[in-house]
Amino acid sequence: MTSTDSASYTAVAKILHWLIAATIIFMIILGYCFDYIPRGETRFYFIQLHKSIGISILLLSFVRLAWRLTHHAPPLPASMPVWEQRAAHIGHVFLYVMMIGVPLSGWAMVSASPMHIPTILFGLMPWPAMPGAGQLNNFINLDDLHAVAAYTLGALAVGHAAAALKHHFVSRDDVLLRMMPACFASCLSRARQK
Repeated sequence: MTSTDSASYTAVAKILHWLIAATIIFMIILGYCFDYIPRGETRFYFIQLHKSIGISILLLSFVRLAWRLTHHAPPLPASMPVWEQRAAHIGHVFLYVMMIGVPLSGWAMVSASPMHIPTILFGLMPWPAMPGAGQLNNFINLDDLHAVAAYTLGALAVGHAAAALKHHFVSRDDVLLRMMPACFASCLSRARQK
């Protein structure tokens, strides 16, 4: 079986998966590097970029969730134990929650900031402040919430990738291949045969 079989995800699902995955990885790296970027124009640029990509991830995640709710995922292998199938479903739910929750917490954090720095998406379009974020910040530290949420998303993503690799190289099923573009699926299939 290859990723072009009927057990594969749709092209739209694959594009959204890899686009969101790449931007999340970039965002985690960029967020970690903020402490090392001196204050000034460069830091301001990267903060605006971080906010712009964060809002893009939020919007793409809603599109991805809508696509997922209207297009069934390929079935998990029948050989997969029930506990592992449940763990996979729970993991996916948490990934969706965090893909939406992390950008929402970031949006709330910048909206509640006393500095009131506007968010201009990619330097082109103003993005409004989140209503009620200032009051929310009275009950929870939004900076800490955003940081914890981002690290949680990172941990979930690592676990997700590790599970996919385990399925490919240990269980030797096609769970990983069904989310891969055809060219990568063929390379991975050959790598597994070695």
